[in-house]
Amino acid sequence: MTARPIARRLLGAFLLFAGLSHLFWARDTFRAQVPEWLPLDVTFVVVASGVIEIALGLALICLTSRRVAVGWVVAAFFVAVFPGNVNQLVTHTDAFGLDSDLSRWLRLPFQPLLIAWALWSTDAWRHRPGRARMDP
Repeated sequence: MTARPIARRLLGAFLLFAGLSHLFWARDTFRAQVPEWLPLDVTFVVVASGVIEIALGLALICLTSRRVAVGWVVAAFFVAVFPGNVNQLVTHTDAFGLDSDLSRWLRLPFQPLLIAWALWSTDAWRHRPGRARMDP
């Protein structure tokens, strides 16, 4: 097995774990990331995002024939939840062991890394729409 499938499965496992933690042992912690301006019930957002993470984790692990599409969906999910990370910084909310503005700032670059991980491990970036083909 090469690096990409291993990385894809690891990301899937990470999402499964995160999704389960939304539902069972860290629900209150995840509530800290839901922006107050979001016009939805906070508990609903935490539970729904947990269910989505579980589904995405399973998709990364199991849907190998659809990995490119799954990669784009996972990357879009990471983009969609990024405002929660920014919200935690702006509101100075302590959660996930991030108890200073410095630690909350240092966390922000990890979201683009997760996006890159999703696109690379699924080969989605190489198969992006509009990419010029180099076929002979």
